[in-house]
Formats: sequence, C-alpha cells, structure tokens
Amino acid sequence: MITADTAACAQIVERGDPDRFAATMAAPVAMRRILFPIYAFNLEIARAPWMSNEPLIAEMRLQWWHDVLEEIASGGPVRRHEVATPLAQVLDPDGACLLMGCVAARRREAQRLPMASADDLAEYVAETGGTLMWATARALGCTDEVRARDRGAAAGLANYLLGVPMFLARGINPLPEMTTAQFSDLVTSHLDRLKRRGARPNLPQRIAELAAWRAKAILSRALRDPAAIPEGRLAEPEALRRLTLLRARLF
Repeated sequence: MITADTAACAQIVERGDPDRFAATMAAPVAMRRILFPIYAFNLEIARAPWMSNEPLIAEMRLQWWHDVLEEIASGGPVRRHEVATPLAQVLDPDGACLLMGCVAARRREAQRLPMASADDLAEYVAETGGTLMWATARALGCTDEVRARDRGAAAGLANYLLGVPMFLARGINPLPEMTTAQFSDLVTSHLDRLKRRGARPNLPQRIAELAAWRAKAILSRALRDPAAIPEGRLAEPEALRRLTLLRARLF
C-alpha cells in the first residue's frame, strides 16, 4: 500500500528525477514504497548545495539531512517531514549510516571545491551513485555489495556527465583537467563495471539496478564523442530512451 508520505516522495522524484521515477514505476508496488523515499532523499541532498550561493547555508541544509540520518541510525524519534518520515520507515541503522556517505560527498559541492583529478571524480561518483545503489539494493534485501556499487558508480558518472552543460551555464566547470587517455580510462573503467557478469541477479537486485538503465548508452556515447558532453548531446532520443528502459526491465 502506498501511503500519503510515499506518494509525496513519488511526486518529488517524478518532478526532479524522471529516470529514477520511470525505473521505480517498473517495480512491484511493495518495492516502490522503499524506493521512492530513498530516491526523494537523494534528490534533496543533490539540490541542497545549489539552493543558496552561500556555502554556509548550503552546508546547513546538508547537515539537516545528516541529522535526520543520525536520528534514524540511533533508533530514536525522527523529525516529521514529507521525506524524512517515510525514509525512517524503510531504513535500518546501517542503511542510514551508508547514506551519510552520500551527504558527506555532497559537501564538496556546497563548498564549491573543484574536481582536482579523474581520481577525484571517480571517488565522487562512487560515494554518491555507488553508495546510493548499494543502500537501495540493501533495503530491498540484496546482499551483493560489489555488484550494486559497481553499477551505481557507473550510473553516477553517466548522470554527472549529463549534468555538465547545466554547470557550465552557471559558470562552473565540473570536470577535472584530464588528458584524452585519462578520460578514456575513466569512462572505460565504468563501462566495464556494467559488463561484469556473475550469477543472474534476483528480482530485488534487478529492480535496484534499473536506476542504471541509461548508463551504458550514455557512457558509450561519451567515449565515442567527448565533445557531446559540454554540448549537451549525450541524451538519446526519447523513443530510444523508452526502448532502453523496456530492455532493461526484460533482462
């Protein structure tokens, strides 16, 4: 059953993260109750650093979410909020501690710290996308941490590259200085994470991984045509986008 709080989270995700919304709507209803609060939380902390030009205010917004996670981790009362309340209902203490890592990674943006190297960027997408997917998979009952983190990091890099034109429009260059070889190595290593095979994942694992449904196509396009990144040409046509999700659901 979808509660009013979960429905509010679904609306937040639908407006702000249409890819994860589409992936979640492909999940059984019982799993949506878990996915929507986690994805709404992720959207809140992704937005927090950019809600103000003042780094201190941005830090305060992120600290608010860190405090929510501490409340969940402690097992005590959790402040009433349209996202915090349902989030507390789907996370255990360890899951809350995992998501603290996502908050910590976002502090870089709140402080407007530049990416110093390709390694910095790889670490960032591992701590945001990789940790998020593992926390999500774990909440659904999955146990394969390496697989979840690999696919989450790849999705994180794909989403980061999609966002480059938005940052450039704000006068911010979010990419580190990289040689062509370093860029190629970065993207290829994340594509390889998507290709690693193992035992066929169970339904909860496949549902968690649907959040990465566009990653392979986006990273492949970035590798073939790096100029497409700043020019905003990484996104596929809408018909192909829908087909990609359909194939991900089937496989």
